[in-house]
Amino acid sequence: MQEIGWDDFAKVELRVGRVLSAEVFAQARKPAYVLQVDFGPELGIRKSSAQITVHYKTEELVGRLVVAVVNFPKKQIGPLMSECLVTGFHDADGAVALCVPDRDVPLGTRLL
Repeated sequence: MQEIGWDDFAKVELRVGRVLSAEVFAQARKPAYVLQVDFGPELGIRKSSAQITVHYKTEELVGRLVVAVVNFPKKQIGPLMSECLVTGFHDADGAVALCVPDRDVPLGTRLL
């Protein structure tokens, strides 16, 4: 594992957001959803593509808190311009489980 310095970690903006909507991303090569995530008044609403279809249904994602990287450059994914990277962990089968706070925290809160 490569070590990084504190200054490197401090550059990554990991923020809490709330999923406002989740829709099937029909044009994606691998099964995915398009998420609209609210990061509060400072950052606003951002779109993301998330390959989380194994463990989550669209209707159960709405209202959930997620942790996302918000300072990556925008990325074109098919017809979607992804504006953040929602984080998660691969389980033993390779499916993604979301990284989420275990308490309600204000939208836009930065991970420390």
